[in-house]
Amino acid sequence: MTRNNEQGLPVIQSGNAASSQLTRRKMVQRLLAGAGAGAAWPFVATSHPVYELLRNRDAVFADAEQLGAANWKPIFLSSQQAELLTAIAESIVPESTRAHVSRFIDLLLSVDKTENRRKFVQSLASLDAEVQKRFGKSFPALNEEQKNAFLTDASTKPEMPEDSGKAAAQKKSSLYAHFENLKAWVRGAYYSSEVGMRELGWTGDYVYEKFPGRAHAEDHH
Repeated sequence: MTRNNEQGLPVIQSGNAASSQLTRRKMVQRLLAGAGAGAAWPFVATSHPVYELLRNRDAVFADAEQLGAANWKPIFLSSQQAELLTAIAESIVPESTRAHVSRFIDLLLSVDKTENRRKFVQSLASLDAEVQKRFGKSFPALNEEQKNAFLTDASTKPEMPEDSGKAAAQKKSSLYAHFENLKAWVRGAYYSSEVGMRELGWTGDYVYEKFPGRAHAEDHH
């Protein structure tokens, strides 16, 4: 065990520590401390907007502690968009609903740049439009088999298009890009929560050089 990061958190390769209640603010602080010590930020590219928000929007975390309130209402998203996001997030990363992923994303979007918000809404709408075209109903109304089939297709990286199928390939590429955008938001929100990090075997008392549960989490879409 060594101490080699700015906040003095122990960096270990494996092991257990005493359980403690963690706020999302504290969880993100520890993730950032781990990144500073050379640990990998789980599943989110540092170029994605969600990473920048988690890093620099400390003010949102006071409101984040109220995400479980029974009278919660979305700030930026419409109620229909919030319902759609909740269903998609749960299918991408199970337990997202328990971690209040869609609610936290809504909170982050409420303070994000206009362009990032536009891209998010476009991705959400584009995925559901394709679902409507294929199944004649919105994503939340699909059964589990249909949800998994659609997201498996959307998450499959397209090959370089041949001239004969260029239009179809471009459509597939667009669907994949929209899926990847939403997936990064979902993963950023989920793995910055206590639920998400404890899934990886993290207790909050340590910064792992490599997260113990990473192989399991990679099985999500």
